Amino acid sequence: MIGKEIGEMLLENQEKFLIPAEMVAHVQVNNHLDHALLVLTKVGYSVIPVLDHEYKIKGLISMPMIIDAIMGLEKFDYDKLSDTCVHEVMQTDFATINNPYDLEEVLHLLVNHAFICVASEDGSFTGIVTRSEILKGTNRIAHEFENEFDVIKKENMKKSH
Repeated sequence: MIGKEIGEMLLENQEKFLIPAEMVAHVQVNNHLDHALLVLTKVGYSVIPVLDHEYKIKGLISMPMIIDAIMGLEKFDYDKLSDTCVHEVMQTDFATINNPYDLEEVLHLLVNHAFICVASEDGSFTGIVTRSEILKGTNRIAHEFENEFDVIKKENMKKSH
């Protein structure tokens, strides 16, 4: 459980944690891999969300997934870039959270992921919460906590029998 004061300080900037969907690079399930490769290359991210035509989150696509899909036994088959759709190679097993989200759950998930997709109750993509944004909030706490609170170290209590 997150400590009361630490949690409150972290939540002061909670609205900054969610990067809205319209600001997040993504591809559609029926885009071809050449388009996904272009988007990934242009934005410089290693992984981006995949949405369906109703803007519901369906998966994640990464450069390694694309490379793996076009790799033959002896060479790359570049024709597969324009012949293969994103939905054929995307990752469908990934963490998502519903909005409004629980901060403690987000912290646990971000240990192993650079970002977590956020969806509304109907599955519509609302944005992402990134490890970077959470770390910015944590950095602020690390620098300001003792300016706002008096911290008293608890003594180690030893039971003597």
